[in-house]
Amino acid sequence: MIRALFTGATGMLAQQMNIDTIANNLANVSTTGFKKSRVNFQDLLYETVRPAGSETAAGTTIPEGIQLGHGVRPSAIAKVYTPGGLIQTGNALDIAIEGDGFFQVLLPDGSTAYTRDGSFKINEAGTVMTADGYQLDPGITIPTDAELISIGADGNVSARVPGDNSPQLLGTLELVRFSNPAGLDARLGKNLLLETQASGAPTAGNPGVDGLGTLAQGFLENSNVEVVEEILQLIIAQRAYEANSKVITTSDEMLQTANNVKR
Repeated sequence: MIRALFTGATGMLAQQMNIDTIANNLANVSTTGFKKSRVNFQDLLYETVRPAGSETAAGTTIPEGIQLGHGVRPSAIAKVYTPGGLIQTGNALDIAIEGDGFFQVLLPDGSTAYTRDGSFKINEAGTVMTADGYQLDPGITIPTDAELISIGADGNVSARVPGDNSPQLLGTLELVRFSNPAGLDARLGKNLLLETQASGAPTAGNPGVDGLGTLAQGFLENSNVEVVEEILQLIIAQRAYEANSKVITTSDEMLQTANNVKR
């Protein structure tokens, strides 16, 4: 009964983390480029009371042993990189990635972060950057008097300026991909991800080449969170939490009964 108390507690703690993760998914249902998270669980160590295959006094072998589990723990919170739906905005600097890949942005300390959020802006000098002021890498500068900005599916950025009927090629947007994008570090927030040893090194290339996705100008990628699915998982987690709390209550009542036994 004492074991059941602690086992039930591990289940409650695990489901609390599950609910926290679901809450974060639902909170970001409208976040551009957001990828939902999923909690993975694993069981804890088992206490072997009687090992399978041990011999009895009669010389026979026991086919099944006795092992008592000690509960559950979260093993990982993994990002799910299924594509989100595309939303048409008509904004020339809104870019969605159709397929695999991330944009690169430069952080103030000179390091590189990665994002699926393609809602870019330009500063007073015409430099393309994120809403938080982080410059796109490789850098693209758009003339302040540009009349038409065109971004092709292959990443080529061109613009037409007054007095020139031919569009000028301003540069090419690059994408990167990772062998294990679920290993990227999301601690910065702001729709930015950082490289880790688990994610592997990024492989850069032009959109549409070597497995990288293509670009869609005037669109943004919506979150891949499915509200109905998250609500369903929330109900399941709530019921699991309640069941584990019932285990603790029942174990406590059994202990109380044992303590009240009279000779």
